[in-house]
Amino acid sequence: MSLSLEDVNHVASLARLGLTDAEKETLREQLSSILGHIEVLSQLDTDAISPTAQVIEVDNVMRDDSASPSLTQDQVTQIAPRSEKGFIAVPSVLGGPDEGGSA
Repeated sequence: MSLSLEDVNHVASLARLGLTDAEKETLREQLSSILGHIEVLSQLDTDAISPTAQVIEVDNVMRDDSASPSLTQDQVTQIAPRSEKGFIAVPSVLGGPDEGGSA
């Protein structure tokens, strides 16, 4: 499949790319080659292949969602650099009373 320079200009515009004439020609050749490979692949008979086929059997890749022992709230606030009223206090990202902004 061969792309025109108009096609390349359209793709470059969508991607907001400023290309020289030489770059446009190179891109036209490369994209045409890629689309040629895809055209060959599209001619393969895949009717007997399930759309969700995997190369290897994958059952369940997620772990169980189960509770495990962890620190108590008091233990966490004791090791935190700063805490207020039982919560970990962190610096304001958008500015707070301490940084000249509003809370």
